[in-house]
Amino acid sequence: MSRVGKQPIPIPRGVTVSLKDGVITVKGPKGELSFRIHPEMKVVVEEDVIRVERPSDRKVHRALHGTTRQIIANMIHGVTQGYEKVLKVVGKGYRVQQRGKDIVFNVGFAHEVVFTPPPDVQVTVEGQDTVRVSGIDKQRVGQVAADIRAIRPPDPYKGKGIRYEGEVLILKPGKAGAKA
Repeated sequence: MSRVGKQPIPIPRGVTVSLKDGVITVKGPKGELSFRIHPEMKVVVEEDVIRVERPSDRKVHRALHGTTRQIIANMIHGVTQGYEKVLKVVGKGYRVQQRGKDIVFNVGFAHEVVFTPPPDVQVTVEGQDTVRVSGIDKQRVGQVAADIRAIRPPDPYKGKGIRYEGEVLILKPGKAGAKA
């Protein structure tokens, strides 16, 4: 039995969960999310918990069991508390600024890089080196943060670029370090 999949998902107050035609919809104070459940997975919605059950012990069912349960749990967390990723712009002369809804990056290129966030994710700039990505959908927040980081990933030699807050970067030694 899946350790993750067999755990029931508690439904907090202020959250309504509905299941219709294989689509689970979660509504909460921050918004609404929907997810189409795999037709072979069985989801049982009770008054205060949600349970995910699988039809057999086949490998595909074991994989879907834990994944389906965790996606539903992430939806409930998203509509109650939301998700947030923080990125730091590191490097001499590197900076970021907000122009309306667009985010403008100056990260060592000959031109500015303009990033337009999707409407379901909020992106804000704090100071000249911090970008906050927040929203209710964990996957969307992570994807937007990854897209921003991909503009200028951290350099493995100097460490310059856009990185997640708290990301540990192991710097490589340059040519001089190889001779020692």
